[in-house]
Amino acid sequence: MTEDLRAAALESKAWPYEEARKLLKRYPDGKPGGAPILFETGYGPSGLPHIGTFNEVLRTTMVRNAFHALSDQPTRLIAFSDDMDGLRKVPDNVPNKAMLAEHLGKPLSRIPDPFGTHESFAAHNNARLRAFLDAYGFDYEFASSTDYYADGRFDDALKAVLRHYQAILDVMLPTLGADRRATYSPVLPVSPKSGIVLQVPVEVVDADAGLIAFEDDGERITQTILGGHAKLQWKVDWAMRWVALGVDYEMAGKDLIDSVTQSSKICRVLGGRPPEGFNYEMFLDEKGEKISKSKGNGLSIEQWLTYGSPESLAFFAYREPKKAKSLHMGVIPRAVDEYWQFRTNYPTQGVKERLGNPVHHIHDGKLPEGTLPVTFGLLLNLVSVMGEATAEQVWGYLANYVPDATPAAYPELDRLIGYAIAYGRDFVAPTLVKRAPDAVERAALERLDAELAALPADADAETIQNIVYEIGKTQFDGVGGFETLRDWFKALYETLLGSSQGPRMGSFIALYGIANSRRLIAEALAR
Repeated sequence: MTEDLRAAALESKAWPYEEARKLLKRYPDGKPGGAPILFETGYGPSGLPHIGTFNEVLRTTMVRNAFHALSDQPTRLIAFSDDMDGLRKVPDNVPNKAMLAEHLGKPLSRIPDPFGTHESFAAHNNARLRAFLDAYGFDYEFASSTDYYADGRFDDALKAVLRHYQAILDVMLPTLGADRRATYSPVLPVSPKSGIVLQVPVEVVDADAGLIAFEDDGERITQTILGGHAKLQWKVDWAMRWVALGVDYEMAGKDLIDSVTQSSKICRVLGGRPPEGFNYEMFLDEKGEKISKSKGNGLSIEQWLTYGSPESLAFFAYREPKKAKSLHMGVIPRAVDEYWQFRTNYPTQGVKERLGNPVHHIHDGKLPEGTLPVTFGLLLNLVSVMGEATAEQVWGYLANYVPDATPAAYPELDRLIGYAIAYGRDFVAPTLVKRAPDAVERAALERLDAELAALPADADAETIQNIVYEIGKTQFDGVGGFETLRDWFKALYETLLGSSQGPRMGSFIALYGIANSRRLIAEALAR
């Protein structure tokens, strides 16, 4: 990055730069020993990964890229899976629920895979997450809680937890209700009898040796907490991990504000320094409810990418991270078009505006080549009136509207045609209901048909749009006219397209073709 760009980045109000500046302040002279700045994201593989999971890795990567623009210090990103957690309930969106129910309470990494494809339920869900992170090209290191507990990488930090056991209790107990306080323990031993992660009081026998004692089915057991024979309670586990790994930055959802507070206190008890970060708002489903992995009420990553581009998903995640947003199929078309609006604006913007443009952070300042001659919304309208459309047929219509319209000339458009066909087929076509026009609308449609008949077949969108505008302002003999232009446009959408919303009609008619558009008008008039 040039000095001018770096200076602008130091002043930019774009949230990734604001977050990156926290790390500059944290280590003004660099991390001791030249160690990399460590970014971490967390994933609980108790259910299939959804967009919220991907979102955290993406946003953290954006902060990491922003930090690289401000500093030459090395960095690492760890995507950490809490796969030692005990399964608390059976997810709604998985097969073989009865089998999973038999393993409630056991670590996720020690429960058979209900899908039958991996060695454990956690391994299956971890693989699903990694597959997408890899496909998207994230630079990260995957880490498994099971592996880290088992191979000794947490041993020193676990012993420190035992040495500071009472101090940790002093942090946690005041935050708990009376019933929870009676059984709470920072350490959760894995039962040697049942394999379940136990929620029982624990006695520290020998902190330096990592030994504890607890009751298991009426029997007093003395057992090591090392080697995967125990895990820590959630907030203690998070703090221990920050200390053991030296985590410098981790963001979390707004629902975890209390967890961040308590884990930060425990981190200090263990002699560590809590990481920087911020709390983002949660994604909500169509009903305004928080998206849950176990419920499966949000969009999966695969679902979004069936109907929209990876860039549109990244755009949706970037915008307003501290504002709650509805996440459902209906947001995809708008995200696709808004991404392209910002991408189109980028080349003509100054340095300050570019650094605040979402596409700068989506592509780390290295925007791909390519333009989009039509909007995704317009494509959706086209494929919807076409019915069962193929990509080749769509390109045939585009040839009337876009010079040199071929997949080779517009590969980005070719991708979007595939998304538009899928989205139109599954979500638009089933909802279309074309109504009959009323008297005013009928007079206006007859005028529009006559005006279109007088135009050459290759009339441009602007010429057609001007005609549409003028008709909307006309008073027709015996029936009157429209109160507003909005009423006319709504009438066009509802009678010709079967939808309450639609495209710029001049552009649509030019794309669909005058002859085809007149056929739509004839069908409406005959209705």
